[in-house]
Amino acid sequence: EVQLVESGGGLVQAGGSLRLSCATSGFTFGDYAIGWFRQAPGKEREGVSCINSSDGNTFYADFVKGRFTISSDNARSTVFLQMNNLQPEDTAVYYCAAEWHYCSGYGRYVRGRGGLEEYDYWGQGTQVTVSS
Repeated sequence: EVQLVESGGGLVQAGGSLRLSCATSGFTFGDYAIGWFRQAPGKEREGVSCINSSDGNTFYADFVKGRFTISSDNARSTVFLQMNNLQPEDTAVYYCAAEWHYCSGYGRYVRGRGGLEEYDYWGQGTQVTVSS
């Protein structure tokens, strides 16, 4: 059974930092793309970042470049999202997702067997709240 479990969310003041974790199980981690997404109240879910577990290539949305860093610990099948200089507009529920095989940018699709495919596996989300 595929599982993705996010943790590390919380309440932080503007300018602060949080480190999110996405612990995965049930699939061959090194063959998958792992993405981070977020959804703020009343808004659509948006892509934040993606990492290829196979080669470590990373992708970021423009609005987090220079502030967020995605990384993976393949031995622990875990992906991290280090978030620095958080701002109130970063407030959202953050989700990680996994799909075979490579990131296609930081958005909703990966490059899989049949070309561009959507993520099949999602975590339950972790709340990040940034106060001004």
